[in-house]
Amino acid sequence: MWVLKLILIFLLFTILYQDCKERLVYWFLYPMVGIIALTIQYFILPVNSILLNIGTNLILVLFLLSVSYMYTKLRKIEFSNSFGLGDVLFFIFISFTFSTISFFVLFIFSLFFSLLLHFALSQKDREKTVPLAGYMSLFFGVVYGITFFCESNFLYAC
Repeated sequence: MWVLKLILIFLLFTILYQDCKERLVYWFLYPMVGIIALTIQYFILPVNSILLNIGTNLILVLFLLSVSYMYTKLRKIEFSNSFGLGDVLFFIFISFTFSTISFFVLFIFSLFFSLLLHFALSQKDREKTVPLAGYMSLFFGVVYGITFFCESNFLYAC
């Protein structure tokens, strides 16, 4: 399983690099992250728990995207100007990672982390866009990296 985690960390850091460097990420990296995260869960949890986690996480992500979409419509902003397709794909496929409570907590903290990191780095960066998927990839990559050094079953518990 540690090989899968290493591959997943490599993919997450690849997303970070591409998103920060070019603001474009190869689309197939997102499903690869989802499939590998799903495989890691498969070694720890029964299939019915995995499906429940993914379903609940997807509902949470779709709710957040719906609220963001409505907010952009109320403000008369084009949704594609506030969220890129890569960010939406990342949100969907990262929902395959952990149990619902762990995912919710880590997802919210990754958004705060992205905000703080962008504010810290925005003085040097001339781009007006935020590489949200990249920053969140960094956060989740660090989380998976930490699981090498401590027991991580609590991240998958229902």
